[in-house]
Amino acid sequence: MKLTAGEFRNWEHKSITLLGMSGVGKTRLANLLRNHNWFHFSGDYRIGTRYLDEAILDNIKQKAMQVPFLRDLLRSDSIYIHNNITVDNLNPVSSFLGKLGNPELGGLGLEEFKLRQAMHHEAEVKTMRDVPEFIRKAHDIYGYKHFINDAGGSMCELDDPQVLDLLFEHTLVLYIKASEEDEQALIDRAVRAPKPLYYREEFLAVELGHYMQEKNLPYVAMIDPDEFVRWIFPRLFRARIPRYSAIAEKYGYTITTAELATVNTEADFVQLLETVIARQQ
Repeated sequence: MKLTAGEFRNWEHKSITLLGMSGVGKTRLANLLRNHNWFHFSGDYRIGTRYLDEAILDNIKQKAMQVPFLRDLLRSDSIYIHNNITVDNLNPVSSFLGKLGNPELGGLGLEEFKLRQAMHHEAEVKTMRDVPEFIRKAHDIYGYKHFINDAGGSMCELDDPQVLDLLFEHTLVLYIKASEEDEQALIDRAVRAPKPLYYREEFLAVELGHYMQEKNLPYVAMIDPDEFVRWIFPRLFRARIPRYSAIAEKYGYTITTAELATVNTEADFVQLLETVIARQQ
């Protein structure tokens, strides 16, 4: 929704959706606000605990069944496997998404990788559609005054106008744009510690073709999974920037990571939003 600074100030039950690349500070801000009567809705947590929970567990069990000792215990119901996903520990979701490439290096084949990408996309769409109901629950069941939707870094890849319309109807959409300095820091971090990522199908097809040609690789199974993530992340980062900017221009507001760095209290955040709303009117 679009508001005036005064309307935002007087909004009794504020509901905000945070957009931006992983690492720009969405979860840090949400955790800060959680201590001040804001309900923290983590998109990635909801994906992992509600929509991909069974698939994640099946993937872990499949790995465990390859170890004879664990296989026998599982088949005799002597042990069970349980996810321990938290807002601050989303590793099970990442491990399911996986990386493309050589299976001997922990990679996934192309078809399996694309299947998991599609499952994540569907789960993220469903998760964002849950936001209005969780706004109600936050107020009516848990007694929180305000609501913060900490959306995943791949939110701009959904290509689902109905989801964006829904978020616009129920929340104020805020895009956290990385400064040039922070852009490079995020890219450097991804290079140091490559993690599984979500890619739009069209983007993956084009960039994978470029990578295979550049590296002169005839088969996807010859890809080093970590090397591919290091190579593609800067391209993914830069491809997402105009997509996020377009969403913010149509549906919401934009702040920079430099501006967010000045926020240390709830009052700082509210004041920043009032400034940004007035600036963009």
